Amino acid sequence: MSQPEIKTSTLPMGETPSFAEEELRQAMELLFFAYRDFTGEADEILSQYGFGRAHHRVIYFVKRNPGLTVNRLLDILKITKQSLSRVLGQLVREGFIDQRTDIEDRRRRILSLTDNGEKLESKLTRAQGTRISKAYKEAGEQNISGFKKVLTRMINDADRQRFSGGGPHTHPLDSQIENSLAKNEPKID
Repeated sequence: MSQPEIKTSTLPMGETPSFAEEELRQAMELLFFAYRDFTGEADEILSQYGFGRAHHRVIYFVKRNPGLTVNRLLDILKITKQSLSRVLGQLVREGFIDQRTDIEDRRRRILSLTDNGEKLESKLTRAQGTRISKAYKEAGEQNISGFKKVLTRMINDADRQRFSGGGPHTHPLDSQIENSLAKNEPKID
């Protein structure tokens, strides 16, 4: 079965295109199906641990942001403290995430992955990375930049500023926090 052709418009620089409803609906469907399949393999892995997508997001961003604080994680995920507490508490109790007190500010908790957390994050990233790599290869290298531009422009303005095409997505002071971790501060229960 052939894929539907997605028509694009060519406009002079600076003009805003007016897309037909059908074109926008096709894009939405592509996103829905791509997201379903992108998360499907990870969901299977997570279910083996009794985890869900919220656990995956926490593990992913803790890995991508060394020295991440709980407040910065809340800012990245845009979820309530109560929601994060449930997920983070389980990950800490089950030995996937370690929490330490920041020596500079004892009110802050610094998050890092344990060895088990590193292994799980690697397994999840490998599964999703394989899917993306295959799609990149099949779409052709010339299409990757455009794909990234579209996704980036879908991110709200404030969060788009934090995303530079790489990680980490935290504040520059977090390197100081990472240094405090090296001093092996006690774990918060």
